[in-house]
Parts: sequence; C-alpha cells; structure tokens
Amino acid sequence: MDAARARKLADRISQIVAEMLERRIKDPRLGFVTVTESRLTNDLREATVYYTVYGTDAERADTAAALHSATGIIRSEVGRQLGLRHTPSLEFIADVLPENAHRIEELVSQALHADTELARVREGASYAGDPDPYRKPAEDDDDEDDEDE
Repeated sequence: MDAARARKLADRISQIVAEMLERRIKDPRLGFVTVTESRLTNDLREATVYYTVYGTDAERADTAAALHSATGIIRSEVGRQLGLRHTPSLEFIADVLPENAHRIEELVSQALHADTELARVREGASYAGDPDPYRKPAEDDDDEDDEDE
C-alpha cells in the first residue's frame, strides 16, 4: 500500500478512537486519556495507538486494563467507519513522550541554575595574570632625556 494512504488512515483511526473513548466507552477504570498518535503498517493490518493518561501510576494501570478490555468494541467501530476489507488489529501503547518532556525540562532547569550560579561567581572575579599579558618592547628612558636637552 501507499505510505501516504496509511498515514491518512492512521490519522482517521486516531480520531475514531478518541471519539470512542470520549463518548461510547463508559468503563469506570478509564482515566483522563489523550490519544497522541496512531501508526498503521503499510499493509493496513496492524494499528498501534499511542495514548497518555493524566494521573497516578495506579490510574495509568487501570486505564491500560480498560483499553485492553475495550479493544474489540473499538476495533469493530474502526472497521465500520473505515470500510476497509480487513479491519486492522489495534494495540494500545502508553506514550512516554510526557515523561521524556518532563525529564528534558528538569535538565534545562538544572543547566539554567548552573549558568546563574556561574554568573554569580564570575561577577567579582578578575583575571589570574596581568591585565595585559603581551610583551612590549623595552623603552629607553635615557633617549627621552637626551632629546629634552
């Protein structure tokens, strides 16, 4: 299949799954879920749906269990709305993007703190050597005195 068609269908699958989770799936274990992306293989047989959950680790585990139990219902709706000859199998994977983004933010704040600390230390500092470390030719004081006379 064409890769562009697979991308378009993957986007459509993301929309269908998000609508299903918002409106039709009424599992109490389902937390605050956001579908971040879906990917479809080029043969249109397998779809991977990435999601994030806002909450604690227990809520993430409950949401994963709820998604696993609702996979059949969601797959049948995806097949009905897409109208493909073969409905792709769905796999739900928790997206690690928010955790990576949080880690990057921590590293940036640590670097910013280190930079401000270095700037504070550098404020009253002076150079270790002479202010002008370059050699200059020796000047004769006698020559200047001779010219004055």
